[in-house]
Amino acid sequence: MSRSSSWFILVLVLFIFHACDSQQVFDEYQSLDSSWHKDSIISFKVNPPDTLNSYNLYVNIRNNNDYAYSNLQLIVALEYPNGKTTKDTLEYQMAAPNGEFLGEGFTDVKENKLWYKGYEEPFVFEENGEYEVRIQHAMRENGKVNGIQNLDGIMAVGFRIENEKSQ
Repeated sequence: MSRSSSWFILVLVLFIFHACDSQQVFDEYQSLDSSWHKDSIISFKVNPPDTLNSYNLYVNIRNNNDYAYSNLQLIVALEYPNGKTTKDTLEYQMAAPNGEFLGEGFTDVKENKLWYKGYEEPFVFEENGEYEVRIQHAMRENGKVNGIQNLDGIMAVGFRIENEKSQ
């Protein structure tokens, strides 16, 4: 099979997969260089479709084998159109007890879809207009006060909004 044929098939498969994702409202990633600096804030601007329906919000993380921890701590801020901001400190498990990374993927790259809002109670965007989501890592080594300066192994950070699914 020629290289151009391989690329065509890959693009076609990705297009079909994306088209079948009927729950998706917003899904965007930002790639990181070799590491994620503790002061680097990843931000996404979102215009939700309405103020009536419930949505599930996720932080998506792509990591590789250079990630040296079993968990991930994040600070996620959601700024409303009126300027009000909610801020959450979240912790996610990234590896099983045996050290194997959680998430989807066939290679050393794993993709994790991590709950942000909508899992405990329905989340509704209360206002019309543009929201901003800001994501920053808050990793620290045990027994140390200062945060990890450069977090290796995180390749991309994403944000996803889905229509609420019937559970």
